[in-house]
Amino acid sequence: MLSRWSSRAATHLTRHGFRQTQHPCNHGILAGRSFAKVAPAAAAVTTTKNPPSVDSPSKGRFPDKSETILNAMFLSKPCSLALAPNSPLRVEEPKYEGIRRVILKLLLFYSKQSRFIRGANVIYDRIISQVDKPGIYAVFRLEKTFKTTFSLLILHMWLCLRRLKEEGKEGVELGQYLYEIYNHDLEIRVSKAGVNLLLTRWMKELEKIFYGNILAYDKAMSQESKQDDLQNVIWRNVFSDDGLKMPNDASPNEVKAMARYACREFTCLSLTDKEAMFSGNFMFTRLEVPNTRKPVKHT
Repeated sequence: MLSRWSSRAATHLTRHGFRQTQHPCNHGILAGRSFAKVAPAAAAVTTTKNPPSVDSPSKGRFPDKSETILNAMFLSKPCSLALAPNSPLRVEEPKYEGIRRVILKLLLFYSKQSRFIRGANVIYDRIISQVDKPGIYAVFRLEKTFKTTFSLLILHMWLCLRRLKEEGKEGVELGQYLYEIYNHDLEIRVSKAGVNLLLTRWMKELEKIFYGNILAYDKAMSQESKQDDLQNVIWRNVFSDDGLKMPNDASPNEVKAMARYACREFTCLSLTDKEAMFSGNFMFTRLEVPNTRKPVKHT
């Protein structure tokens, strides 16, 4: 468990919607802000072609209409998230010719590092597009605060970093650039939340939470995991105010739905090809609350 955050700092962020939580964490791999450092450790518990199943909606009660819709979500067959070749949402590499291409080549525009940085920026744009839109908060009935946004950022970062690790050394290298972009964006978000003093200290605390969550998700999706592990991790990391394990008598439909969503995206990204992942030409499943109201007939 992480040690509790300083009470004065925690009180300050709580006023801005960030509540203190605790997360399991392996302190042995938190020495530096490097995704590559934890990749080998996480790989030992992460990859599985058959992720654990998530319970289907429970029976024996009579849910309202909104619960019925929520319980029916994320049960469809997983598929690749790659964008179609003619999709207007695709981001293509610029194709320069002649002297301009020669100059850009001399400036290392086409180097592996430059391509990875551009790809990492597109991947992170896909993540924040999913996390910052109101749909994800409406579907899972979450209040949009710094805490919930931060938790959802970690969840989607984990999904992408885990998929990139499947591509070996190159994937880990691209993941490092993605992690650095995430850190820069997080610093801006923390500053906007009103934390301008002790920013470095706060970034270190958030880094510990990040790695703690990453390892918890990896363990919950390993072959040795139990059926409810993913639900418990999502409850603790996203929904819980105190970071404690989900009580035995509590099994909110929102937590089950997010576990199904994470499990499905996990598999969908595994089905997404390397080119789409490295270029960022994929999109997470669109999240929106279906309109259940009957259309009004005008006479």
